Amino acid sequence: MGELEILRKDIDSIDAALVELFERRMELVARVADIKEQNGIGVLNSNREEEVIKHNMELLKNKELSPQLEMFLRSVMDISKSLQKERMRGIGKEGVKVGFQGTKGSFGHEAAADYFGNEAELLEYVEFSDVFSSLERGDVEYGVLPIENSSTGSITQVYDLLGSYGFYIVGEICVKVSHNLMAVKGARLEDIKEVYSHMQAFEQSGRYFKRHPGWKLIPYHNTAYSARYVAQSGDMTKAAVGSLNAASLYNLEVLASSINDNSNNFTRFVIIGKEMNPDAEADKISLHLSIKHKPGALHETLGYFSENGLNMIKIESRPAKDSAWEYMFYIDFEGNINDKKTKKAIEEIKAGSSYCRILGNYKAYARAGE
Repeated sequence: MGELEILRKDIDSIDAALVELFERRMELVARVADIKEQNGIGVLNSNREEEVIKHNMELLKNKELSPQLEMFLRSVMDISKSLQKERMRGIGKEGVKVGFQGTKGSFGHEAAADYFGNEAELLEYVEFSDVFSSLERGDVEYGVLPIENSSTGSITQVYDLLGSYGFYIVGEICVKVSHNLMAVKGARLEDIKEVYSHMQAFEQSGRYFKRHPGWKLIPYHNTAYSARYVAQSGDMTKAAVGSLNAASLYNLEVLASSINDNSNNFTRFVIIGKEMNPDAEADKISLHLSIKHKPGALHETLGYFSENGLNMIKIESRPAKDSAWEYMFYIDFEGNINDKKTKKAIEEIKAGSSYCRILGNYKAYARAGE
């Protein structure tokens, strides 16, 4: 028996062991899904995923295999989530059409797939505004859009679009964002001259790029689009910044992994739809309002939250389109619109505002330990 045959036989034995371990893992995942369903817990828990990945990465002896192990572990996680969604009632929506900005391998695609499950039809759009237009035409039933990043803050374009359309936020999901530098197979760091990605990725990886001042950073529509472009170019002087999933999908080599400044980097995505149908589990409210132009008006408005025992989570101001030096406010706070105290607070806020609209009442993304 030749050396190749011996190696193949060893690999076959390892694969057989992997199959047995995989089956055991899926049995446990199914039991986890049953418990989650009984307790009303959603499928996705990014913090738990990252803890599992970090723990197993630390067990790796050959650190040169870190990118490959991370890719393997994330694939196992994706399969586990898919099985949970199939097992749990009401998580996936069969046949529903969902629009997102980007393409396969993007964080937007990951958010849409995690929220709606494998049975949904996910439709790609180049710009954020395209998702809104598609929903307005009825081409999709829901849109998935990034609205806030834990490192770089609010995505103001999406806030402005929310103010321009009469849609509602019906849900949210957070996605762990890890940026990686990738290029065509055989490329080396010293070959790179141009790097393509979304501006958010460049901003979130600023310290890394300061160490490479000779590189030209070229903004692109989306991280996954940039990965696809670099792959299609075949040019070893071009690189992209994106997810490990994008690197695998477009057969690119990871030259540097986890280059973002903040390792605990998350993007919050909102799910938008044409109707607001809050249920008893809805515990987060988003408002869009304009404060009356008088001294102390904002302070008075914010006081209604504390007076009614409501926890305000976030406030974002944006310039009013039709009035110079006046602002529109987006406020997120905890509550359900059917609760008496919440109703009272909203009525008081409306009375003190020149404009006030409820953008949505939905189930907040559940972080680990909550």
